[in-house]
Amino acid sequence: MRVLYCYLRSRLQVCAMTSTVTLPIWLFVLILLFAVVTFASHFLFPSVRWFFRRRMEKVVARLNTRLARPIQPFKLARRYDMIQRLIYDTAVIEAVAEHAKSQGVPENVAFQQARRYAREIVPGFSATIYFGFAIRVAKWLSRSLYRVRLGYVDEADQAAIDPEATVIFIMNHRSNMDYVLLTYLAAERSALSFAMGEWAHVWPLSGLLRSLGGYFIRRRSRDALYRRVLARYVRLATNAGVTQAVFPEGGLSLDGRVAPPKLGLISYILAGFDPETSRDVVFVPIGVNYDRVLEDRVLIDASVRGVRKFKFRITVFLRFCWRQLWLTITARSYRFGYASVSFGKAISMRSFVRQHPGNKMQEALGAHLMAQVEAVVPVLPVPLVATVLHEQSEISESELFRRVAERRKLLEATGIHAHLPREDVDYATKVGLRSLILRKIVSRNGDNIVVTEADKPMIAFYAASIAAHLAKISTQ
Repeated sequence: MRVLYCYLRSRLQVCAMTSTVTLPIWLFVLILLFAVVTFASHFLFPSVRWFFRRRMEKVVARLNTRLARPIQPFKLARRYDMIQRLIYDTAVIEAVAEHAKSQGVPENVAFQQARRYAREIVPGFSATIYFGFAIRVAKWLSRSLYRVRLGYVDEADQAAIDPEATVIFIMNHRSNMDYVLLTYLAAERSALSFAMGEWAHVWPLSGLLRSLGGYFIRRRSRDALYRRVLARYVRLATNAGVTQAVFPEGGLSLDGRVAPPKLGLISYILAGFDPETSRDVVFVPIGVNYDRVLEDRVLIDASVRGVRKFKFRITVFLRFCWRQLWLTITARSYRFGYASVSFGKAISMRSFVRQHPGNKMQEALGAHLMAQVEAVVPVLPVPLVATVLHEQSEISESELFRRVAERRKLLEATGIHAHLPREDVDYATKVGLRSLILRKIVSRNGDNIVVTEADKPMIAFYAASIAAHLAKISTQ
């Protein structure tokens, strides 16, 4: 009986294995899709990732041979790994516990909030996109819009910076073109990591900027947990030697002047800094200036209203683009004058701490940095002409040329860098005046140059960019 039972059971198994199973087509496709995804995730994707990772490492190795400051491994880490490292950092875990206790929420809820903040902040740098795409675009855009000039730079001072130090470029913030211009001009020095405000946190721009090494900050956030997560990321990047570019003013200058510093990011960079044991931090002041700031009317309007809110209208932007295209097609287009960047002398944090002991060291550092930035803001044709027109809104053309030449001599006597095309002050005055006339900011009335009442704020905006230089002249 048992033998018969075993025989029948074996026959049933064979039949089950060789019988046909009928499935709906959608279920078959779904099963096939799951099979493909499983195969890819276990066998294909790791191989592809390894291939591109090896290729990127070779690209970075070649880049590092020509860059003044090599790209740090921290910057090349996978974004997912960096997020994990950040949220499991001891300081962030402590911040999560404090936040949960103060807000009366479970720790796992606070932890998930910290994770969201980390995902928002942490960049995903791509050397291929940065050096293969971004720098080419930055160069093309900068040179299409402006005649770009590198102003003052002390090469010996830059070469003397400790190779192991973390370099922080400190800039005045004239325009959103600052990001583009510095990326282009610093292409031979290093890959920069910018702190981006809320304006850049929109799709698809945010993804591109992350791949360029930009990290996002909420400038007006008062959330203590967010601030702790941001501070820890900045400190980790600084400890790892990542070259960064910071705008201490906290936003675009509304009146053209260099504004007092906001010490948020600087305080994060210096948190826990020990001059004896920490990696040195070297600040490099940078002054940037333009003959034409793309957002000038928007900034002046915000300054008049006293509200830092910018009215962006897509119709105005498209009209501007169409006008520039039409001028190019009809061969009547001029570039927007000159754009220039000057580098000040590097400031070692180790030396500064030893020279400025005390509780107000950060305030002293912030004031010193912005004074150095202000001192190297380049003098360009339009701002130079604007300083004269700001004092006298109607002036004969010959008198304007005479006063500009006189002002140029005074600037040279005080050692202030003035970029004048062809090193000819009369030609520079002609270039600056032409730019203002083309924009209808000034007009000719016979032999006189006239600034209308409506355009006086515009003249004041450009004159203010080099007002500190003129103040220095008046005190000597």
